[in-house]
Amino acid sequence: MENGIKEGRIEIIIKGIVQGVGFRYYILRKANNLKLNGFVRNLDNGDVQIVAEGEKYLLDELINYAKVGPISSSIKSCSVVLSEFKNEFKNFEVRF
Repeated sequence: MENGIKEGRIEIIIKGIVQGVGFRYYILRKANNLKLNGFVRNLDNGDVQIVAEGEKYLLDELINYAKVGPISSSIKSCSVVLSEFKNEFKNFEVRF
């Protein structure tokens, strides 16, 4: 990531077989281990959305982890949008 800025925000959309396979809790555990803040949720169209804030090198690690998914998932695509750190979240959670 660029410009020497250490913190950032990402929004990831994961497409594939990612609902009903433990994907959200897989991401929750990793995000908590990385001490990232934000949320993960299922979308009505079958995708999973992840929004996370924290140190950029840790966000990169979460992106790589999301691209793999739990063994029961099948990732078709992973899109990532980077933006400025907003300090919007106090923890990482599963949203319903």
